[in-house]
Amino acid sequence: MEMSICPRFEKAMGLLSQRWTGMIIYQLLHGPQRFCSIESSMGVSGRVLSERLKELENGGIVKREVFPETPVRIEYSLTDKGLALEPLMREIEKWSQNWLEVNK
Repeated sequence: MEMSICPRFEKAMGLLSQRWTGMIIYQLLHGPQRFCSIESSMGVSGRVLSERLKELENGGIVKREVFPETPVRIEYSLTDKGLALEPLMREIEKWSQNWLEVNK
């Protein structure tokens, strides 16, 4: 019997397998952060980070909040949909600690 992959699972894997997306979600598990904080902690280019954050915002995973201060402050945080990924991210973290070596 042939088993087909669920379209929703395929869509989820497509989203999470995009370069930097999983790392951005993982970084935002620590709470709301500004663009420059995310950028410096991960070493991702500003252009790519901006694209990924827009995609995650459009997907309802990340919330962008603008604070009308001088200068304007913008923070990114996970929505409930994004926070629902925490158990998955923690399991990947555990798996990586147990099974992967870091190349130095």
